Amino acid sequence: MSFRVVRSSKFRHVYGQALKREQCYDNIRVSKSSWDSTFCAVNPKFLAIIVESAGGGAFIVLPHNKVGRIAADHALVGGHKGPVLDIAWCPHNDNVIASGSEDCVVKVWQIPDGGLSRTLTEPVVDLVYHQRRVGLVLWHPSALNVLLTAGSDNLIVVWNVGTGEVLVRMDCHPDTIYSACWNWDGSQLVTTCKDKKIRILNPRSGEVLNEALAHEGSKATRAIFLRHGLIFTTGFNRSSERQYSLRAPDALGDPIVMVDLDTSNGVMFPLYDPDTNLIYLCGKGDSVIRYFEVTPEQPFVHYINQFQTPDSQRAIGMMPKRGCDVSTCEVARFYRLNNSGLCQVISMTVPRKSELFQEDLYPDTLADEASVSAEDWIGGADADPQLISLKDRVFLVQGGYVSQAQSTQLTVTKKSNVLDKKAGGGGGGGGGGPKSGLSAPGSAGASTNGSPVTVNNGTSGGGSTSPASNGAQQITIGGVSEQQFGELRTKFEEEFRKLKAIIVKHENRIRSLEATVKVMTDRGLTDTVVDGGLAPAPPATSSSPAPPTSLPPSTDDATHQQQQVADGGGHYAANLGPDDV
Repeated sequence: MSFRVVRSSKFRHVYGQALKREQCYDNIRVSKSSWDSTFCAVNPKFLAIIVESAGGGAFIVLPHNKVGRIAADHALVGGHKGPVLDIAWCPHNDNVIASGSEDCVVKVWQIPDGGLSRTLTEPVVDLVYHQRRVGLVLWHPSALNVLLTAGSDNLIVVWNVGTGEVLVRMDCHPDTIYSACWNWDGSQLVTTCKDKKIRILNPRSGEVLNEALAHEGSKATRAIFLRHGLIFTTGFNRSSERQYSLRAPDALGDPIVMVDLDTSNGVMFPLYDPDTNLIYLCGKGDSVIRYFEVTPEQPFVHYINQFQTPDSQRAIGMMPKRGCDVSTCEVARFYRLNNSGLCQVISMTVPRKSELFQEDLYPDTLADEASVSAEDWIGGADADPQLISLKDRVFLVQGGYVSQAQSTQLTVTKKSNVLDKKAGGGGGGGGGGPKSGLSAPGSAGASTNGSPVTVNNGTSGGGSTSPASNGAQQITIGGVSEQQFGELRTKFEEEFRKLKAIIVKHENRIRSLEATVKVMTDRGLTDTVVDGGLAPAPPATSSSPAPPTSLPPSTDDATHQQQQVADGGGHYAANLGPDDV
C-alpha cells in the first residue's frame, strides 16, 4: 500500500482575498509605458503609482485611508520632464520617495504626512549624472541615504542622497541593465543584463565577483537575493517559456533548481518576504499571483497556491510587513492595478482560529531605522538591517504598524566648492569640494555655502538653519533673518490696509456723485456750473452764449451739504465738497 506524505508547512494553506471595491482605489490612469517596472510602490503610510501625465512624467501619492474613486484632478508629484519609469520608497523614512525618469534625472521627494493638497514640483534634491533614461532606483537596506540608480547608459551609480554626490560608478555592463538587488546586509549586489548574464558585484568598488548565464531567452530577466544568501531568478528559455531558478552565489552557472512555468510573454516580477521565505511571482499582463516557499529540503522551491482574478494586471506593489494586519494573520498585502484604472487590494492570510498574536507567523521584521550612515558604509562598514517586533505595537485602523519615531525630514548638505561665491561678494576659494565628475550638477535644495537645507513637507526649500545665540535654530531665508522677515511682513500689511481704505473711500465718493447726478437729471437740471453752483439750462430762444464751464472749487470743510434754491431768480446752487458726498 502506497501513500503520499503531505509536506508540513504553516504556509501551506495561505489564501488570497480581494477587498471590496469601496475599500480599493478607482479611476487611476496607470502609465502606459512599455518599460518593465512594477509602476507601484507601497509603504505603511502611502501608496504611490506612476500615472499618465501630459507634458512630462508624474506619479500619484495616496494615503491609505483615501479609498474609493480618485478625482481626475488629484494632486500629483510632477516635476519630471519625461515619463517616470521607476519609483521606490525609502526604507528608513516613510515620507521620502525617489523616482527615475526618461529625462535622465533622479529626483528625491518629501511627502507630507497627510498627503498632497496640491501638485508637487520641487524635489528635495536632483541627482544628475546619467546620460540616458533612468529605469531603476533602489535604496540600500541598512545604510542611511544610500541610493542605487541604473540607466540605459549601462551605468550603475550609487549616491549619497544626504550630500547629493556620487559614491560609486560601475560601468561593467555591456548592455541594458534589467534589475538589481542588494543582499541582506548590503555588502553585495546582484544584477541581470540584456547580455543574458547574471553578475554579483562589490558595490563599493564595482568589481565583478562572479558572473554566469542566467536564462537562455532574449527577454528580460530579474534576480533577487534571498535572506540566507541564495539567488532567485526569473526569465525565459529559448522557446520563450517562462522559468525560474534558484542559485548559489559561488556556483551561478549551475542552478540548484530550474523550473519551466508557462508560455506567457509577460516579464515576471519576484516579490520576496524575508520573514517567511515566501516568493510571489507576478507577471505584467497576468491574471494570477503564484506563491512559493523556499526551504532547505528538496525541491527547495515549493509551489503553494495561486490567486486568480478575471482581469489582467498592469502594475503591482507589495506592502512591507510593518503594514500588514497581524490581528487577521495577514502575511502579505498586494496593490494590483488593471487597465480599467482599479487598484485592487489583495490580502494574503494564514487561517488561524485564535485571534492572539501568532509569533510563528511574525518573527522580527525590518524596522524603519538605518543601521549605518552613508559615510560609514562607503568606508567599509556592513551591518544587518534593524529589526522590530510587531507584538504590542501601535497599529492603524487597517492594522498597519505606526512608527513611534517622529516624522523626520530629509536634509541635503551640498559640500563646498572652490567656485562657490562667498557671502559679501568675496569670491574666495573654499576647499574640500567633491572630486571633479563625481558631484551632482544641478542638485536642487542644496545651498552653495555648505549649510544644510531643510525642505518642509514637500515645499521648496530656499532657506537654511543656523544656531542662534540663545540655542534655538535661527531660520534665514534669502539672507533675511526670521525676525526681519516678520517686521517686513507687518509693514507691508499696514501699507496694504491703508491702500485699501483709500480705494474704498474713492469708490463711495464715485457712487454718491453718480446718485446726485441722477437726482438732478430727474429734476430737469443740467450740470452747467455758474459761479461755483449749478444752474438750469437757459430757454431755447435765448441767443446769449453759455457761461464758461468750470469745476467746483474744492473745499476742506467737513460740514454737511448745503443746498440753496432761489425761488425768484430760478437759480439752483449746491456746495458739494469732494469728500462730503
